[in-house]
Amino acid sequence: MPSTCRLSPKKILQPLHVTFIDKDGAEHTFEVSAGDNLMDIAQAEDLEIEGACGGSCACSTCHVIVEDPDKFDAMPEPSDDENDMLDLAFGLTETSRLGCQVKMSKDIDGVKVRLPSMTRNLQAADFKGSKKE
Repeated sequence: MPSTCRLSPKKILQPLHVTFIDKDGAEHTFEVSAGDNLMDIAQAEDLEIEGACGGSCACSTCHVIVEDPDKFDAMPEPSDDENDMLDLAFGLTETSRLGCQVKMSKDIDGVKVRLPSMTRNLQAADFKGSKKE
């Protein structure tokens, strides 16, 4: 039975479900609210997802892999900024997304995502040239 996510402690009127597969292959299923993003859910449940930029789409440390291609297709298209950050992600796949950019909705209720075995902490700031005087 899924547990209610600590991110949404009050009773959820229309619960949605998300399952995370951790690095050891264990599955963790939670009841969540529409609008909760995958990174915040995982962090609230103490799963290993970094989110070094705090969810501002400026790194790739909240990279997740969507297990079901149909659920992946039901998600809104990633922005150009998200695609740029995904290019830096370790273990990039055809169904990779940044957890901070995926908000739960009825369309993806029951989504199952895998946390990659490791992350690469490169941020957009790492690629800005330093000003020479």
